[in-house]
Amino acid sequence: MTVIKVEKVQEIWKTVAEVYEDDSFLKSMNLPPKKVRLFYSVVLDAELEIISFTRLTSYDDSESDNN
Repeated sequence: MTVIKVEKVQEIWKTVAEVYEDDSFLKSMNLPPKKVRLFYSVVLDAELEIISFTRLTSYDDSESDNN
């Protein structure tokens, strides 16, 4: 996992993480594994505890309100 964006809004931290996971479809078909690149929006409180996380359909670095 790689954190690719961090933004502090008052006492809340909004981040975007890039994660490589096995392709679940290929895995279900017993085919050779292939990694797929996914993006997650992760929101943390002031104590850096995770409040929420959501898998994003895509990530564009120019989008400012995606998380």
